[in-house]
Amino acid sequence: MRENWWKYLLGVWMAVIIVAAFLFTPTAKGLGQTTRVLYFHVPSAWVTTLAFFISAVFSVLYLMRHQLHYDIRAEAAAQIGLIFAILTTVTGSIWAKEIWHSYWNWDPRETSIFMLLLIYAAYFALRSAIEDPEQRARLAAVYSLLAFATVPFLVFVIPRIYDSLHPDPLINPDRKIHMDVRMLRVFLGSFGAFTVLFYWLFTLRVKVLSLEQHVLRKLEE
Repeated sequence: MRENWWKYLLGVWMAVIIVAAFLFTPTAKGLGQTTRVLYFHVPSAWVTTLAFFISAVFSVLYLMRHQLHYDIRAEAAAQIGLIFAILTTVTGSIWAKEIWHSYWNWDPRETSIFMLLLIYAAYFALRSAIEDPEQRARLAAVYSLLAFATVPFLVFVIPRIYDSLHPDPLINPDRKIHMDVRMLRVFLGSFGAFTVLFYWLFTLRVKVLSLEQHVLRKLEE
C-alpha cells in the first residue's frame, strides 16, 4: 500500500488536470473549445519523443553490453512510444476536424507523425520476423538508433520548414511563451502527469516482457 502511494497521487493528479482543462482554463484566441485538446495532444507528443529516446538509449546499452534486459527495456519504451504517437495523431485529428473541417489534411505535422508511425511500425515488424533472441535484439537495436535519428527531423525540423495551418508552437521564434497563466499552469501540470504516467507504464511493460521471456526460456528447456 505504502509503495503505491505515488500511483494514487498520479490518479488524482490526472483527474485534476482533466477537470482544470475543461473548467478552469480559458480558451485560446481563434481556437475556441478545441483549446482543450492542447492539454492532451502536446503531452502525448512529448511522451512519444521521450519514449523513443529512451528506447534508443537502451538500444545503445544493449549493443555495448549484449544483455537482453536492455533489449526488453528498449522494446517496452518503443511500444509505449508507438501508442502515444497514435494518441497524438488521434487528438490532432480531432482538433483538425473542428478547425480545418477534415480529420486529415496532409499538413506537414500530420504527414511527419504519419511517417514516424510507419518507421516504428517497421521496428516491430522486424522484431516479429526474427526468432533468435540475440539476433533479434542486435538488429532491433541498430534499427532503433536509425529510427530515432529521424525523430528530431520529423518532430521539430520538417514541420517548421514548410508552411503549416497548425497553431504556433508554445515557444515561438521570438522566444516568448504565448499562453495565459492559467493555461500554462495546467499545461505544465499535464506535462508532468504524462511523464509520470509514462514511467509507470514503462515499468509495467518491462515486468510483463521480462516474465514472457522467462516463461519462453522455461518452455524451451
